[in-house]
Amino acid sequence: MAVRLAPSLLAADQSNLAAAIDALAVAGVDLLHLDVMDGHYVPNLTFGPKMAVDLMAHVRRQGYAMELDVHLMVTDPDRFVGAFAEAGPAFITVHAEAPYHPHRTLQLIRNEGARPGLSLNPGTALNALEELATEIDLVLLMSVNPGFYGQAFIPGSLDKIARCRALLDAKGSGAMIQVDGGLTASNLGAAVEAGTHIAVVGNAAFDRAQGRSVAENIQILREAAQAVAQLDTNLNTGGR
Repeated sequence: MAVRLAPSLLAADQSNLAAAIDALAVAGVDLLHLDVMDGHYVPNLTFGPKMAVDLMAHVRRQGYAMELDVHLMVTDPDRFVGAFAEAGPAFITVHAEAPYHPHRTLQLIRNEGARPGLSLNPGTALNALEELATEIDLVLLMSVNPGFYGQAFIPGSLDKIARCRALLDAKGSGAMIQVDGGLTASNLGAAVEAGTHIAVVGNAAFDRAQGRSVAENIQILREAAQAVAQLDTNLNTGGR
């Protein structure tokens, strides 16, 4: 299975996000993940709509083939959808747990020209998707509790990914599965094998502790994902 990597800009050097985007473009990344936190739904405060608009203006000026993936970790997503839509994102994802009317919000996202996604926290059961599976283009499964980057991947997320795919298939939904939280080269293959289409990577993309560049980190992650795809191919062809 081909997987898209979506580096989270929250893990990049916040003093020079344009340089981070340039480095990701060199690495061939085509999807940028923007974690929007309101200080209420989750403790942190992060990016506002103008930041999203300005970042995508940089992308377009440079001629990069990159799309924006906006993850709204906010209590009242309806207040923010229109403003973030001005950046022209490919996806806007909201949380199933936020106190709002999700069906209406998902329709609002689509009306604003973005593809709607629904996110579930680790402790949220998949039945939250039951009535909305055909209204979404993306399911974002959190493999850490939201609010801070750098947390460890919750192992039980692998089974949840597989069960999510089965639920979506049973509902006739073609929604992609995105996984966010603690993904590294050591567990990315297992997440892809379970059914992940888009992998949000943070520290694994931007960490320079080993002296590696962003492009080298991205290549390592790609190889981890491709190893699973190659294994599937070998099994299906009898190793020929």
